[in-house]
Amino acid sequence: MFGFLNVDKAKHKTSRQVVSAVQKLCKPHKVGHAGTLDPLATGVLVICIGPATRLTTHAQAMTKTYLAGFRLGFESDSEDIFGNIVELADAPVSQSDIESVLPEFVGEIEQVPPRFSALKVDGKRAHKLARKGVKFELESRRILIEDIQLKSFNFPDFEIEIQCGSGTYVRSLGRDIGRRLGSGAIMTALQRTSIGGFHVSDSLHSDDLTLETVQRHLVKPQDFIKDLNYIIVPDEQLQLFGNGHAWTPQTPIDCQEVGAIDSSGHLLAILNRRSADRYTPKTNFSKYWLERT
Repeated sequence: MFGFLNVDKAKHKTSRQVVSAVQKLCKPHKVGHAGTLDPLATGVLVICIGPATRLTTHAQAMTKTYLAGFRLGFESDSEDIFGNIVELADAPVSQSDIESVLPEFVGEIEQVPPRFSALKVDGKRAHKLARKGVKFELESRRILIEDIQLKSFNFPDFEIEIQCGSGTYVRSLGRDIGRRLGSGAIMTALQRTSIGGFHVSDSLHSDDLTLETVQRHLVKPQDFIKDLNYIIVPDEQLQLFGNGHAWTPQTPIDCQEVGAIDSSGHLLAILNRRSADRYTPKTNFSKYWLERT
């Protein structure tokens, strides 16, 4: 039980509920996720099981793809259809209007996160403060939007496909596009279709979670984290990793960070280069495997 699970989260379920369901099946192993989804949203939720919970930053850094639906002419405090909705004055918008402004939102842009979010304000969740009517401001932050494409338009509704980096709030992106159009917009639907190499078409639905299906769909870390070069460590050197020692590869490696696996394909460590030919474990899993041999 060491790897990643590609789960298709059902609508109206929270990410925490899915994690808890997997946790019950996989006890006593740790379980976490690599990027939450709103209850409104469906699609890819990456579940980390066992020592893979220490690799969430790698998963979170991967490109994410979303299909998002929005309705023009409205705004809400939650920036979606579940908040307190306010209808705005009519502002006619055409398909060409949307297509003309979307390129402005591609690249590194500033985004103010939604008030109804899990971000913390003075140690408290923003969404809890928002529900209590507490006044607060969230600072804008830089996000990366790799691509946006208009997929459909039937006024007042439109759907876009977004490829983006971590920290992006799709609700807020729609909000800002609506404001740029002089119309406002609220999110009506959201599906995360991929994270890295995990696609929703290959996912295990959250309603079909059993110990058998989890074990069958569990993916080795190195089969999901493919942006690293992986090297095989000779069996006689495995104890070096167990003791946390630096390691010198037999063949030079021109990478700052590499993954080390043993002859059986188990991930031993993520290594950082400390000098021209010496690597030290950044994230060490060797004891997990040594205890099982």
